[in-house]
Amino acid sequence: MKNIIPFFIAFVLLVSCEPKKESNAIPLTGTWRLISAETTEKDSTFSTFNPKTKMIKIINDTHFAFFNHDLNNGKDSTNAVFFGGGGKYTLKDSIYTENLEFFNNRQWENGKFEFTVKIKNDTLTQKGVEKVEKLGIDRIITEKYVREK
Repeated sequence: MKNIIPFFIAFVLLVSCEPKKESNAIPLTGTWRLISAETTEKDSTFSTFNPKTKMIKIINDTHFAFFNHDLNNGKDSTNAVFFGGGGKYTLKDSIYTENLEFFNNRQWENGKFEFTVKIKNDTLTQKGVEKVEKLGIDRIITEKYVREK
């Protein structure tokens, strides 16, 4: 009987342990800095990246937030920039959907924006449609971010 007890304990431990689930999820969580951005409207594609500003996107398990401000600390009031927003997101395979709950331009709030995302090395690329009917916005955007360390 003494010899059976260790085997029984080992069996119970093995059966009760849940196997580790393989995760093919894209590792989005972290802080990302925008390094390029372009927009396509109708048949024109143009850069919307402004090297005079810094934009970051912070993503946790359920929410995202983004902040953009000028690099001159707002001292030049004609070029001072600040905007920010955030909300919940979902990720299914490579489809990343932002539900914009907060934004300093309130007409964008409650918008749902779907992107295809991919990560290569430390670069996140997201591409999708930005559509805000009440503002007449309907365009494709492509943004690239580098992971902040």
